[in-house]
Formats: sequence, structure tokens, C-alpha cells
Amino acid sequence: MVIAIAIAVIISVISKSSSYSTFNDAKKISGELSVVGHLDKQKELYYDAAKDANYFSFFAKDNQGQECKVIINSTKPQDFEKSEQIVLTGQMVGNEFHASKILMKCPSKYTQDKIEVSAQKPKTADI
Repeated sequence: MVIAIAIAVIISVISKSSSYSTFNDAKKISGELSVVGHLDKQKELYYDAAKDANYFSFFAKDNQGQECKVIINSTKPQDFEKSEQIVLTGQMVGNEFHASKILMKCPSKYTQDKIEVSAQKPKTADI
């Protein structure tokens, strides 16, 4: 009995950790998931630090070619435009993907570096 439970837990963890979704999947599934894709360099990136330093939006295409607007409540990562591939963790809100975390695969001469960016929670003022 204990062995059966252990096997079920291991299978559950492996299946959740190794699966990536598409923007179409994200539209159908409520809850957080990960989408692999790349930055659509033909579309506008929006980041205005003077207006709101914790708002960054851009368009991405998943591995099936589906395009979606992505919003993250964080600063724009350095050299974001140079990323080869991005993994977005978050969920769909209407027709926009609201990311809580971005993992970027950046080109490099010698190594394949990965940079992770997470959304920051808004700070409340002390009263």
C-alpha cells in the first residue's frame, strides 16, 4: 500500500514538473501554468519606468505559433530583446497572459545562461 502511494506521488510530481502548455491551453485551463515560446520582435514592448516601474508588457509566440500579449508586474529584464527563448509562468486573464515569472534563455558565446524574473508584489505605505 505504501509503495503504491509513493509511486503515485512520484508520477504526479514528474508529470506536473515536465509539462509545458500553449496559450490555447492557458485559455481553457484556469490556474497557473508554464508556456514556452519566444518574443515577437515585430510587436511593441511597453515599459515606462517613470510612469510605473512595475509594469512591463510585450507580445510572445508559443511553440505552436500562437501570439498573445503578456503582462508582468515587474521591471523589464536587462537584454530582454536578446533572449532566444522564454518560459512564462502565469495564467490567462481575458485575452492577455499575466505572468508571475519569466525565465529567459539568453545567447552567449561560451555558455547558455538563464535569467529568471519574478513579479513583485506591490508594497503598501505605512500609515
